[in-house]
Amino acid sequence: MVTGGSGFVGSNVAHVLARHDAEVLAPGHGELEVTDAGAVARYVRATRPDGIVHTAIWNDPAGLVNERRRAWRAYVGATRAVVDAANAAGAHVVLVSTDWVFDGTQGPAAEDEPPNPVNTYGFLKAASELVVAQRADRGTVARIAAVQGVHRARRATPRAQDAGFGYLAASVVDALAAGKRFTVWDSPGLNRLATPVLATDAAELILRALQREATGTLHCVGGEHVDRVALARRTAQAFGFDPQCVDVGSPDAAVVGGQPIPVDTRLDGTATAARLGVGLPDLATTLRRLRDEFEAAATA
Repeated sequence: MVTGGSGFVGSNVAHVLARHDAEVLAPGHGELEVTDAGAVARYVRATRPDGIVHTAIWNDPAGLVNERRRAWRAYVGATRAVVDAANAAGAHVVLVSTDWVFDGTQGPAAEDEPPNPVNTYGFLKAASELVVAQRADRGTVARIAAVQGVHRARRATPRAQDAGFGYLAASVVDALAAGKRFTVWDSPGLNRLATPVLATDAAELILRALQREATGTLHCVGGEHVDRVALARRTAQAFGFDPQCVDVGSPDAAVVGGQPIPVDTRLDGTATAARLGVGLPDLATTLRRLRDEFEAAATA
C-alpha cells in the first residue's frame, strides 16, 4: 500500500513496486483520508497489505505555518494513523522522510545523527519519525533528499524551482529543451548542498528495505554530494546541452518564504548501503538514468 500515490515520490514508489510484480494499492485522497484514523484502520483491515509506504504529505509551505492544527494532523496524525493500522495488520510500515530534519550544519549526516530541524516542515517530519520509532512494531524511516525524476502521475513539472533541490534537474531540461536559458538560484538562504537521488532509485532502496525487513533509519539517497549550481550544470551536460546556458541568480523571495532553510543537508548513506547490500550511484549514473527515464516518458 502506498499513501500519496498521486504525488511525485509516491507515484514513483508505486511504479517501482509494480515493476517488481507487487500488487500495489495506491488509494487517492477521495478514496482514503489518511488523517482519519478510523478510515485508515478500516481500509488496511479490509485490504491487509504486507507493507505500507507512507509518502502522503500536505505540500503547502505557507499552510504549514498558518494552519498549525491541520499541519499537525496531516503529518503527525496521519503517520500515527498509518502506523497503528499497520501494527493491527502485521504490516511493515515505511515513512518517507527528508534531509530537512537537520539544521544544515552537520552534513554529511549519518543515519544515527539526531535531527535538529529549523523550519516547520522539518519539525513535522522529525515528529513523524518519532511516531514510527516509538510506535511501529515493524517500522522504517527512509530519508530521501534532493529527489529528481519523472512525475508518474502528471506530465508537467509542478514548479520550476524552490528553496530546495526538488524538480531542479527536470526544470533545467524543460527550459533548455525549449531553447531558453535557465537561472539556478544560489544564496546563503537556500539549501545549497545535498545528496541527490533519483525517485525510482529511492523507491528501489525502500523496496529492498521491505524485502530485507530492515527497520530503523535509512538514508535512501545517491552516493555523491553536490551543490545546486553544479547539479544544474551537470544536468545540462548529461542531457547534451551547453552548461553555459545555465546562469546563476538570486532567488524569488516570494517563493522561498520567510522561514529558515538548512543550507547543507548532505546525507551519508554508507550504513544504509551496507545494510541493504547495494552500492549507491554517483551523480553521473543518476543523471544518465534520469535521461533514460525522460526519453522513455516522451515515447510512452
